[in-house]
Amino acid sequence: MNTVVNQMAFTEEQLREMIQGPGDEWTYEMRRQCQEILPGLYLGPLQASKSLDTLRNLGITHIVCIRDAKEAFSVRPRFEDHFRYMVLDVEDNEEQNLIRLFPGAKQFIDNAILHGGRVLVHCNGGISLSPAFVVMYVMQYHKLSWEDALHMVQNRRYCISPNGGFLTQIKEYESIYKASLALQSFPTQQRAVVNRRKRSDDDDEETERPEDRKRANVDEDDDDAMQS
Repeated sequence: MNTVVNQMAFTEEQLREMIQGPGDEWTYEMRRQCQEILPGLYLGPLQASKSLDTLRNLGITHIVCIRDAKEAFSVRPRFEDHFRYMVLDVEDNEEQNLIRLFPGAKQFIDNAILHGGRVLVHCNGGISLSPAFVVMYVMQYHKLSWEDALHMVQNRRYCISPNGGFLTQIKEYESIYKASLALQSFPTQQRAVVNRRKRSDDDDEETERPEDRKRANVDEDDDDAMQS
């Protein structure tokens, strides 16, 4: 079951300002740091996950560690006594299916934020792999187009650049999450229509008109006369 995080309602103007980003000056050194993308959700490289003091100062409680299998020796949980980890072993290439892995990561992040936690999502460089997950999360969180979600993340961590395969999947995920939202709302609407129809049918049965009863009696008398 997917956990739903309570979201604040934003006007279109507020969302547009959020997409445009905070306007902070970007420096090369910031590539080695993590940035807050949404309240409680941070994105960064491996280096941001290696400083216990930094993680504590940011209030991090959960870490999503995304790595290529060949990087497992260096890209790994380091402070399992202090934080709750989710490790995703993937291949950092254009053929890797991220959409299949995303629901589990989303639920992990949702659960953390729902209970007041703060999450760091990182891969080795924080350039392609982990940003792809965060863009999909932001897209669904704010119900944005893939372009707006990408801009929102990129305007907070300027150095991100998902590879072509990941970018294609980000585009595909927009249709997937929108179809899921439509499916979630459809059964409720359908049940309401069915219930209204049922109540209408019940009312029709209970309000049988006197002439209908008389007609039924006449038909019965005619049947009896024919049989005599």
